[in-house]
Amino acid sequence: MMNGPTSHNFISQRLRLHYVTWGDPANEPLIFVHGIRDHNRTWDLILSEFADDYFIIAPDLRGHGESEWVNGSGYHYLDYVYDLFQLINQLGLHQVTLIGHSLGGAIVTLFAGVYPERVARLIAIEGIGLWSRSQPQVPAHEKIRGWVDANQQLASRRPRRYPDLDTAAVRMQEANPQLAEHQARHLTQYGVLQHEDGTFSWKYDNYTNNFLSSFGLTDAHTIDLWRNIQCPVLLINAAEGLPHRIGHEETLEYFAEVELIDIQAAGHWTYHDQPDQVVGAMLNFLRPKD
Repeated sequence: MMNGPTSHNFISQRLRLHYVTWGDPANEPLIFVHGIRDHNRTWDLILSEFADDYFIIAPDLRGHGESEWVNGSGYHYLDYVYDLFQLINQLGLHQVTLIGHSLGGAIVTLFAGVYPERVARLIAIEGIGLWSRSQPQVPAHEKIRGWVDANQQLASRRPRRYPDLDTAAVRMQEANPQLAEHQARHLTQYGVLQHEDGTFSWKYDNYTNNFLSSFGLTDAHTIDLWRNIQCPVLLINAAEGLPHRIGHEETLEYFAEVELIDIQAAGHWTYHDQPDQVVGAMLNFLRPKD
């Protein structure tokens, strides 16, 4: 019987960050990391398949869900990697299995390259890959000016408000038409906050949208980290997913022990669109081999 979710907080760079747990803490830990503009309860509808045998930990990334928003800073890959390090350390975990979707897939692969001894196995679902390859190469001053402009636009952006949960759930289904009604309702329920006037808005900081525009790791740095991963890696991508994912564009060659599975009739939120196929692939990967 699944035990949870139970809500907890931890501190990273003076931010109060939130996570939930399911299952028995004596079991092997699995950490599920969500993607951009998402939240940790995105995993709920598949976790019943794991909670009897594993201890599940699902953080809300900084600026998402119940975690605090940054003040006077930004949202960069290395900040997220640091938060994950803090979570694992504060829980006293020596080695973990990491599962990440989209931005979360990028975060867990980077973490595994920095701390290969801390990761037993790794699963990335539609993980963001070498995105910068698709971007025009511009001088540094132009890139910084573009980053400044993007932040200024975000500063003036006002979150859209919805009059009720039903309206927000309809918007959720518009963003991903493959979601069933009960899925959209569940994701909306945990993905919005209610304001004093009774309206609802999505529970993430708009500034999280600028994480790809700033300076940070180069493609060469990312490839070096992928090459440093020592654990088995499972990459799950969707036939109708986003471009520039880990595992595509000849990126498989940078992983020492890797398997790629493409899920048919699915989009970027692959584990929502084809949960049985994704869970089956994950369980097959996680179970000890004879």
